Amino acid sequence: MSNATQSALRGSPRDQPGNPRSAFGAIDKSAVRATRERPDFTAIEQSQEFRALRRRWKWFVFPATAFFLIWYVGYVALAAYARDFMAQRLFGEVNVGLVMGVAQFVTTVILTSLYLRFARRRIDPKVDEIRQHAGDPER
Repeated sequence: MSNATQSALRGSPRDQPGNPRSAFGAIDKSAVRATRERPDFTAIEQSQEFRALRRRWKWFVFPATAFFLIWYVGYVALAAYARDFMAQRLFGEVNVGLVMGVAQFVTTVILTSLYLRFARRRIDPKVDEIRQHAGDPER
């Protein structure tokens, strides 16, 4: 048996019973925020900041979703009903249907990247601001 295996079986001194750091792999703090009382979610939902945040989020998500669904359904409809168009060769063995199929994946990556950038710049800072003020009864 190797030394590493023997050490693993024996354990380290911090893993010994009675050591306060031995529980949960030496995690000292909980991942859950320790708060005395829960935020008033109804008040947050009715606040102007939250409503503005939802409007901003909807401004991006609904048009992006509509664009992608129209693009996807259009691709499927063309593949089902416009076979001659989709079979047109562009170069070599590559045809319109293949290019449009690959473009579906490219579009997904682009939309995901745009959403991540939008959320990081426009949504996340406002969410952090709303969270900071959630426990503030004067706001």
